[in-house]
Amino acid sequence: MIRTAQRLFAVTFLAAFAAACASSPEDNSVTVPPNAGVYKIGQPYQIGDTWYYPREQPDYDETGIASWYGPAFYGHRTANGEIYTAQDLTAAHRTLPLPVNVRVTNLDNGKSLVVRVNDRGPFAKGRIIDLSERAAELLGYKQKGTARVRVTYLSRADLDGGRPPPDETPPEIASAVPAAPTGRVATTALDAVPGTAVAPPIPVVSLPAPAIVASADAAVATQPTGIVTQVPVPPATRLYVQAGAFSSYQNAARLQSRLGGDMQITSSSQNGRTIYRVRSGPFDEVGDADKALARVTGLGSNDAKIVVDR
Repeated sequence: MIRTAQRLFAVTFLAAFAAACASSPEDNSVTVPPNAGVYKIGQPYQIGDTWYYPREQPDYDETGIASWYGPAFYGHRTANGEIYTAQDLTAAHRTLPLPVNVRVTNLDNGKSLVVRVNDRGPFAKGRIIDLSERAAELLGYKQKGTARVRVTYLSRADLDGGRPPPDETPPEIASAVPAAPTGRVATTALDAVPGTAVAPPIPVVSLPAPAIVASADAAVATQPTGIVTQVPVPPATRLYVQAGAFSSYQNAARLQSRLGGDMQITSSSQNGRTIYRVRSGPFDEVGDADKALARVTGLGSNDAKIVVDR
């Protein structure tokens, strides 16, 4: 899907992505992105009613819907100063530093590819990453326009002339991120609804976390080489609209009561802690998930998002 608004872990975290390939890698001849930009994080920015806060995220691992962007942006500079072309294995993300390498896995067909994030976007509410046209083609969703994907942070990307990225965030970059704008941030807890009975959370099984591997080929596997690997994925996934995730069940129950509709509380375990998620769904079609997301955001839940789960 063509993007409709202006673009504005680490090496060892490679999962079954590289170690458990179901078939030989597919090697494609593609153009490696031009290394002519700068490393940057960027300041918070607002699109519509939503604020986005770029930051270091070495543990980033998220599922959602990917789209792709094309001809209208060919030859334009990306958010970190590089030039965008259709054949470069690049991507746009709303909050990751620029440039970084991430692995994008198409959960519909198991195709997995490393791309270079060097741009801002997508700004359509229900999408988590925009890929270049060639990257979308290699992952098998160019014609369809969108895909259910998993995006996992790998490493900072090299800069101009092969110069390695900085080991630490430069002080001027770190200090450039101001405090969150207080005008749009609510910090008070939601009031409980008197006399409301809240059902216990529904336990769900999340997509398995990637396995941690260390090998001589690990460094190579973090670069956008155009090699597509076939990795194991769940036989079926569903779409959910997630309005929030809390360590406190009471907080999740308050949000559920405020949003109403078909919002449910599901629980999962993360790093030994129980997380309560307020969700609606499941949905089989992206269009249905988009409509549900619009309803939730219309009620003021601007951080709601579409996620992929079993």
